[in-house]
Amino acid sequence: MDNTRLSQQSQFLLEIDRLKNVIRRSILTGVDRRENSAEHSWHLAVMALVLAEHSDEPVDVTRVVKMLLVHDLVEIDAGDTYCYDPSAVIDQSMREHQAAARIFGLLPDDQAGELHMLWKEFEARQTPDALFANTLDRLMPLLHNYYTQGRTWKDNDINRSQVLFRNQPAEEISQTIWEFSKELIEDAVSKGYLKG
Repeated sequence: MDNTRLSQQSQFLLEIDRLKNVIRRSILTGVDRRENSAEHSWHLAVMALVLAEHSDEPVDVTRVVKMLLVHDLVEIDAGDTYCYDPSAVIDQSMREHQAAARIFGLLPDDQAGELHMLWKEFEARQTPDALFANTLDRLMPLLHNYYTQGRTWKDNDINRSQVLFRNQPAEEISQTIWEFSKELIEDAVSKGYLKG
């Protein structure tokens, strides 16, 4: 075994442990604490396994899972950017591209290239795999908010049109998930979890 290769892989694995310290805005159901980005990535990977049947186009579940496991690694350097904060998204792309180059660059070239390309594909949202992965990335916070009575939405004065806009990419890959998302959003408004 090439010790240099194993050493690089080990450094990458130790580095991504830091994702557990990146705290997101989503409040977990059943406990009163915010989710970390590692938990979020794991949950999305399981969602892909469970919900793949709802994609309107064939998706490679293994690739989707890989994308979801690496999509937020950039947050180790760039932090979690709140999707409803327009000032935070201004330099998000630049921060995340720099982080991707550094973090994936810790790996041997072949693995660095593969994971970096999966991250870029996720960000570009041009393939069915990436569209489906992005749909799940947007659905989970919707579920968290709905099942915590809109706690994060209320804390940040978020309204129905913002949440609809955020989740609308689902329409491109899964009518089932898009209809489900719209139903949750409308029910959240009717229950007072979300501003109309």
